[in-house]
Formats: sequence, structure tokens, C-alpha cells
Amino acid sequence: MHWHQDLECSDFFQPQDVGIVKISIITAVYNREATIAQAISSVKNQTHADVEHLIIDGASRDGTLAAIEVAWHDRMRFVSEPDEGIYDALNKGIALATGDVVGMMHSDDFFVHDEVLAKVAAAFGKADIMAVYGDLDYVMAEDETRVVRHWRSGTYSPKKLRRGWMPPHPTLFLRREVFERQGLYDMSFRIAADYEAILRYFSREDLRPVYIPEVLVKMRLGGASNRSLMQILHKSREDYRALRKNGIGGLSALAWKNLSKLGQFVVRE
Repeated sequence: MHWHQDLECSDFFQPQDVGIVKISIITAVYNREATIAQAISSVKNQTHADVEHLIIDGASRDGTLAAIEVAWHDRMRFVSEPDEGIYDALNKGIALATGDVVGMMHSDDFFVHDEVLAKVAAAFGKADIMAVYGDLDYVMAEDETRVVRHWRSGTYSPKKLRRGWMPPHPTLFLRREVFERQGLYDMSFRIAADYEAILRYFSREDLRPVYIPEVLVKMRLGGASNRSLMQILHKSREDYRALRKNGIGGLSALAWKNLSKLGQFVVRE
């Protein structure tokens, strides 16, 4: 049986069943000197009491390492070495994480305010909650105040999963034991390993996910999956393979997944 809960803002600071939740945030980075400091600052400024930030650098060749050094704070852990891409870096980070909960902060992204992780931690207040997620805004790379696409996740159901639904990957937080039971990112997927992992986790686990109905993260446009027409076609092929691998659906689910994105471009005021 699958279960979900939709929390209103007033619910977040009610008494909870467990103690303080430690959150590990993982950032995979390669040659992002212009944006990495903001991603780090975004995590540093979170008011939640117990956060670690793992920066997994793929041996950057620009000024990324210098930017990381300037932005350094005592919640950070850092690795810099060649890797096989973003999912290899994220897998390294998960293996190093010591938190009860793991989330991803891409090197171009940032939290919308300083209370995001406090709200996430409160949503994990019951021990049987395995996943928490929220909404995401895509913003222009050169102007982070300009929202060009709004991804409203909505509550989860298995039916939605079969119609191409997924939560925005940068807003998804999972208990560490989900990775331990179901495995890390499948690196045979070069662009869609996050989607494949979400299909695997949501279809194989009773995650009891909690949806926070507000924007948690802003993402700059220009990621690996939407950089060109060829990348978009490659992404669609990998999405289809992920659906088939996990027995979730096929071409109809892929079509629903792509069509559902159209409404995200009707940006709310």
C-alpha cells in the first residue's frame, strides 16, 4: 500500500515523534566557478541545527576550487578527484553521507529561503516517513529572479507514477536506508539516472512521502538534460528505458511525462 500526506505550513512545527533529524546535502560539481558559492551559501545559511554539506568535485579545471575555498564553512566535507559524471559523484556522496536523510543540491541550484531544511526535517518527524519533496522553479541563468517554469509536484499516487509523474529531483529528500535497500544511481543512465532511481524507490518501497506544497529550490536553466535537441531525444530514450526497467509503463507513460511539462511554463504571478 502506498500513502502520502500533504502538509500545510502550519503543520511543520507541531510536536514530532523523533528527535533532531541530521540532513546530508550532496553537491556534485565540475567547472562551476560562477555558481558554486551561492549553492554553498544556500546550505550554510539554513537554520536547521544538524546539516552536513558534501561537495564532490570532479577535478574542476576552472576557478571552482578557489570559489569553494572562499565559501568554506564548518558544515562542509570536500572531495576532489576525477569521476565518471554527475551520478558517479552523487553515488560517492551518498556513500560518505552520515545523515539520517539525504538530499541533492546541484551546483547551479539554491534553496529559496533559510528555513527549507527546517521544514524538511519537521516533515520527517515520524519515523515511518521515508521521503519528503516540494516544488521547484526554473530561473534564467543570468537572472535568478526571472521564473520561466514552475514545477508544482502535487501529492503522490502509484497511478500518477504510471502517468509519468515524478517529484523534482533537487527537492527530493530520502532517508538514507532507502539507498541502502534499493541501491544508488544506475550509471548506465547518463542523463536519466535520477528518474530511474525515483521510479525504483517509489515503486519498490512504501515511502509514505510527504509533499511540502511550496517552492523549495530554484534551478538555473541549462542542465544536461535540456541543453539541445539531441540531449532531449537522448533523455526521452533513457526515460523510456527507465520505465521499462522498473515495469512502470511504456510509451504512454513517457508521453504523459512530456506533456505534463507544458503546464509548467504557465508561470504563476
